[in-house]
Amino acid sequence: MTEHILAANPTHSVWDRSLAPRLRIAPGDEVQIECVDASGAQVRPGMTVNEFLTIDRTRVHALTGPIWIEGAEPGDVLEIDVLSTRHSGWGWSSVIEGLGFLKDRFRDPYLFHWNLDGESTSSLAPAVVPLRPFLGVMGVARAEDGSFRTRPPGPFGGNLDVRELCAGSCLYLPVYNPGALFSCGDGHAAQGDGEVCINGIECPLDVTLRFHLHKRQPIAGPIIESSLSAAPDSPPDSWVIVETGSDLTAAARAATGRMIDLLAGRWGFSEVHAYILCSVAMRLRLSQVVNEPIHTISAAIAKQILPDRQLFPAHAH
Repeated sequence: MTEHILAANPTHSVWDRSLAPRLRIAPGDEVQIECVDASGAQVRPGMTVNEFLTIDRTRVHALTGPIWIEGAEPGDVLEIDVLSTRHSGWGWSSVIEGLGFLKDRFRDPYLFHWNLDGESTSSLAPAVVPLRPFLGVMGVARAEDGSFRTRPPGPFGGNLDVRELCAGSCLYLPVYNPGALFSCGDGHAAQGDGEVCINGIECPLDVTLRFHLHKRQPIAGPIIESSLSAAPDSPPDSWVIVETGSDLTAAARAATGRMIDLLAGRWGFSEVHAYILCSVAMRLRLSQVVNEPIHTISAAIAKQILPDRQLFPAHAH
């Protein structure tokens, strides 16, 4: 296992499989990754809302990468273990005209600054918000040729905004290109389900990730193995299926179907028994509803109700 360091710049704000990798690693390696905030380091503490309105929106979701994982090929699964996260003591949230879940109600631009004090923030008094930093964007290069903006998530991962992806969790992604070409960014110090105003607590975030490769183990989309139970207001450690789409109902059905397939394939349930288990124990939630027209649904089953199981038998590479 080798440890690497990857600075943020130069960042990129598109998915494009023709981008040259900035780092090449072997499966099992760890990478300390510097990520600027979602604005591409344009927002700063004390910035006014009028200044905020002049930032270059083409730089939003400034991502660090791509990272080439040796031996990764289409049909493999890339496992990303989130080992640690570290914020820089400040963050921001905004309201932007025409965006957000209640965009017809909140039309006036607004910029809010957060002071982050260790594991919580009291900036929005009298609330004390616990911090659970995670990357809103983690993904591999898409299968198609071309340059694609990062706002819509997909089976490749990307702008999932699933708050379970904090330290201690791991993300499984399908590989579509040689080397996988992994990139990440969009650090959040905290975020509610839905991310309704368009932002979490946006912040620069340094992360340490470890990468494993599972050969010839195709999956249909992202799966998360979460580890949250020690954090305030957290659900239990869970297996989480992530599904995205423009139709919320269709995405929820797809997430439920994939959870049934996971329970049947990895735990040996019959499909009808898996269906019943989902009905009595699965949490079906809106992870983000603001990256229109694509939304993200999470379907989660608590680990405590299932026998211990590795999703893949071993770290094959």
